Amino acid sequence: MTHIRKATTDDAGLLAGLAAVTFPMACPPSSSPEDIATHLVNTLSERHFREYLADPDVTILVIDADGALRGYSFLVNRPAEDPDVASALKVLPSIELSKCYVHPERHGLGAAAELMHASLQVAAEAGAAGVWLGVNSQNARAIRFYEKSGFRKVGSKSFRLGTTVEHDFVMERSVG
Repeated sequence: MTHIRKATTDDAGLLAGLAAVTFPMACPPSSSPEDIATHLVNTLSERHFREYLADPDVTILVIDADGALRGYSFLVNRPAEDPDVASALKVLPSIELSKCYVHPERHGLGAAAELMHASLQVAAEAGAAGVWLGVNSQNARAIRFYEKSGFRKVGSKSFRLGTTVEHDFVMERSVG
């Protein structure tokens, strides 16, 4: 049986494993395997997920398929620190949807839409008026999904992936 639930610290290792599968799919084709591997170690390791799960401003939702994680979203309930993002946002207060990834075996089955719906619900329950995210400007599939989910482009920001600087669109939507 599959359901969406809040992650616990017991999920940290499984989340790191899922991130190792899903994060590379969001990267542009020009990203080097070394930069991707470094990012996974420095940001999406089991240790990092344990830290994120202990942060009261972070909510991680998971798609749990009988104990196997098949997707996750990562919400951060803090004001945007990046000045490019902060100046682009119009629907405030806002929560960042930092990550929203689904295992490739679940693509095209509605899992991402269910995860997005649950993520927006968490944001609304936390008192947010809006949700924002950054998506690589070359990730056409994700951009289409976010637009279909009600997000619109409102700006851009830079994202360092190892030795390269990537360019992201900033997208936002209201939760109402």
